[in-house]
Amino acid sequence: MSYLNSITLVGFVGSDPEQRQARNNNRSKFTVLSVATQRSWKNTDDEWASKTEWHRVCVFRPRLAEYVATTIKKGSHVLVEGSLVSTTYERGNGKGKKAKTNKQTFWCIRADVVRKLDRGEPEPEVNASGSTASDHAPDSSDTAPF
Repeated sequence: MSYLNSITLVGFVGSDPEQRQARNNNRSKFTVLSVATQRSWKNTDDEWASKTEWHRVCVFRPRLAEYVATTIKKGSHVLVEGSLVSTTYERGNGKGKKAKTNKQTFWCIRADVVRKLDRGEPEPEVNASGSTASDHAPDSSDTAPF
């Protein structure tokens, strides 16, 4: 029997991504962002209704996490591919001897791919030398006369 845990989201970033540091022994950095998706439908009155869902996305791959933290901004249109991950922890409810603990489950999407879909801002192309294409502005003699 095979299983599949795959998520693909296309939505808008709700706030600038935040870089954090893991609390474990290696103190590795990761990036967290929130992505909003929306679905629309016609209700029983034949009127359009919509609902926005917010998704928490965690990026643990070091180079991808750095890319997301520096390139993706609030309002960016993004595609996210990854898997759904849950974390369960116990949280104290109250103080003293009669305090109870509640188990809480936290869900996030562990991103393997984050791609910027904005059309207005093209991503800089990197040349073989490592410099961006925008570093080399064409001079006026290179322009076409028409």
